[in-house]
Parts: sequence; C-alpha cells; structure tokens
Amino acid sequence: MKIIVPMAGMGKRMRPHTLTVPKPLVPIAGKPIVQRLVEDIAKVCAEPIEEVAFIIGDFGKEVENRLLKIAESVGARGTISYQDKPLGTAHAILCAKESLEGNVVVAFADTLFKADFTLDTSADGTIWVQQVEDPRPFGVVKLNDSGEITDFVEKPEHFVSDLAIIGIYYFKDGAYLREELQYLLDNNILDKGEFQLTNALENMKNKGTRFIPGKISEWLDCGNKDATVYTNQRYLSYLQDSDGLISQTARINNSVVIPPVFIGENAILDNAVVGPYVSVGNGTQISDSVISNSIVQENTVIKFANITNSMLGSFVNYKGTQADLSLGDYNALKE
Repeated sequence: MKIIVPMAGMGKRMRPHTLTVPKPLVPIAGKPIVQRLVEDIAKVCAEPIEEVAFIIGDFGKEVENRLLKIAESVGARGTISYQDKPLGTAHAILCAKESLEGNVVVAFADTLFKADFTLDTSADGTIWVQQVEDPRPFGVVKLNDSGEITDFVEKPEHFVSDLAIIGIYYFKDGAYLREELQYLLDNNILDKGEFQLTNALENMKNKGTRFIPGKISEWLDCGNKDATVYTNQRYLSYLQDSDGLISQTARINNSVVIPPVFIGENAILDNAVVGPYVSVGNGTQISDSVISNSIVQENTVIKFANITNSMLGSFVNYKGTQADLSLGDYNALKE
C-alpha cells in the first residue's frame, strides 16, 4: 500500500501561520496535520504502508526532512515530488507518477477524519465521503441501490446528493489511475481552468471501474484558523485517555491544567490556568495567564493574557489581554 499526499498549496486561508511553514505541518494536538492524516490512514488500511509520497512546492530541505521522518513513523519509505504550478488536483497527483503503482491511497493534506472501518482493498476504488447539511460548496457522489457510486458532481447548484467527497481516495490499480490522469493532460481536458481528479474518476467509472463510498464518522477541516482550533479540540477529545499528552519534562508550577490538553517537552507553566482543549508546544512558557481552546506552538512566551479560540505560532512573544488571537511565528505583541 502506498499513500500519495498532495500538499503543494500555499495555505493562504491559514495565514499568517503558513508564511513560515506549509499548512500540513501546523500542529494538531502536538503532531503536524499531515502526520495525523498519514497515521489515521495507516490505521484503516489492512496492510503495511510501503511508501508515503509527498507532493510539495519549494518548501526547503528542512520541511522535506520532516516529511521523510513522518513516513518513517508509520514504517514506510518517504519520497518527495514537486508541483511547480497549481494546475489542479489531477496534475498534482501525477507529479508523483513514479509512485502510482499497485494499491494506492490519495489523501489531500488539508483534511482529517475519524473512521471505524477497515479499508476493503478488494474494491476497485473507494471514495471517502461524509454527509453534509449544505452540499453546494463540495464535490458530491450519487449512489445506486447497491451502494455503488454512479455520479460525481462538482459543487451542485441544485440538490443531487448530500454525500460530500472529503479528499481521500483508494485505488486498487495505481498504474491505471496514472494512465487516466495522463490522458487528461495529454488531451488538455480542463475543468474551470484546471486538470481535475473528478474527470479521471468519471472516465474510469464509464469504463467499468466500480467505486464504493467509504463513510466516516467525522470529517475535520483545517482550512482556516477557527476550523483548525476546532479540529485540535476534537483530537484532544479523542486522545484524552491516552498516555503522554503531558510531557514529563514540562514544568507546571502553581498552575491548573484542565484536561484534555497537550503540553510539550520543556514547556513551563507558572501561575496559569491551561485548558480545556489547549495544545502547548515544546519550550513554550506561559505565566500569569488563562488559556482555553487554543493552539500555542513552540518556544512562545505568553504573560498576563486571557486567551481563547486562538492560534499562536512559534517564537511569539505576547503580553496583554485578548479574547481571540491569530499570531504567526516570530511576532511580538504587547498591550
């Protein structure tokens, strides 16, 4: 089994947090989004992960090395491919065409999920979907009476289905997928100016490929600050009975910790109330402050603050009171 992770986007809706790191490396409950994604896919797959292929932009060697270590964490070999121009989802996947062989899961790195099923690798293909109240902003699928996918509809103006495609796909034959993606590029088949995976899926279906839905229990978005803070909250809820959420090297002095929280290595809490639903990165110092429902990354200093529903990057120096913050790396703000 191989996992293909297109993640070359700039993450503009997550700025300022994506000015210094790509969005998939923003931490959720102490681990990067993309690591959570890869680990969760590995859990539902019925076989070991052989390779994780990351498709990135010009993110630099430090980011590439972090991604290779994420692949190693699930026992896989990591590879790096590059997408230099944003030409659509089909083009992005094809940038890792050497990895498109055998059983393949394609997972776009801006979404997380929870599922209680084991992937059926005997199916031709599986499209992960989630029922939504308003399907208009999404690509959706229609099913027949046998539960197989009959149609892919991109952002329907009128109701056709409420099963939204969440951006994770399984293909039994990666080489066949590669051929169909290449066909779009070779024949310049564009949809809204881009090469779209859904066009390849439609062609495959018309040639007899049988796609089934993979229904999940929860779909978690990491598209913007508020959504990411909520996803952090949900993950901490899932993990609250796990060991190791609070590092043994963290120093908690005259402070109250309200679970669930994640507190990283060598973090320091002095005269603080932290939690619930707070992730504190390695080396961060919080004093004389109250923080709830927030993500604070590494080596940040917070004093005399009352913070909720917030994201603070790494190496931030913040002093003051503010209910709702979104501060990127290396900011200094005093009120």
